[in-house]
Amino acid sequence: MKNKRKERGKFITFEGTEGSGKSTQIQLSIEFLQSKGFSVVFTHEPGGTRIGERIRDILLKKEYKEMDDYCETFLFFASRAQLIKEVINPALSEGKIVLCDRFLDATICYQGYGNGIDIEFIHQMSRFIDIKPDLTILLDIEPEEGLKRLREKDRIEERDLGYYQRVRRGYLELAKREPRRIKVIKVEGVEKTRKRIEETLREFLLLPREDEKGDRGV
Repeated sequence: MKNKRKERGKFITFEGTEGSGKSTQIQLSIEFLQSKGFSVVFTHEPGGTRIGERIRDILLKKEYKEMDDYCETFLFFASRAQLIKEVINPALSEGKIVLCDRFLDATICYQGYGNGIDIEFIHQMSRFIDIKPDLTILLDIEPEEGLKRLREKDRIEERDLGYYQRVRRGYLELAKREPRRIKVIKVEGVEKTRKRIEETLREFLLLPREDEKGDRGV
């Protein structure tokens, strides 16, 4: 008897402007999903592969302040191409849940809305991408508040408030266009935000609702 083909995994991305607490909430989501028996792979953009991490280094180092906006955009796509090939597609084919810190939405918002790169051009460049997130969790925070949370800033984080206001506007516009995929979660403290994310994950993965005591063991 032939082996039953594995069901393709789920691709979940986390988006949001700086200081939204993505790193913390992603780690909490990994723990939640693993507690429910899911095999989870975490990755991030830019980076996630040996080549991607070299690209990340170039993108974020302050010494490359002369970088052209189109060069920046191309580098993000180069990192993404390698990440899809090496990490995302293999994990999904094995039936795993892939959690990714940023994906194409970030390029549309940061390089498109933020830097002014033509968004249609970004969509044309993205034709090589053979996957789309099944679910995107957008952590929404006022840019002024988020930027205050940053300590040491990289090349992109040093941009002004107006830039991040445009980025946030882009995210919210994308969410309006794709409400079934992009779920906006207002950042309101670690625990409150965690609960909302877990509710979103439960609904998406068709998990039964349980009380917080049963979930968290407290």
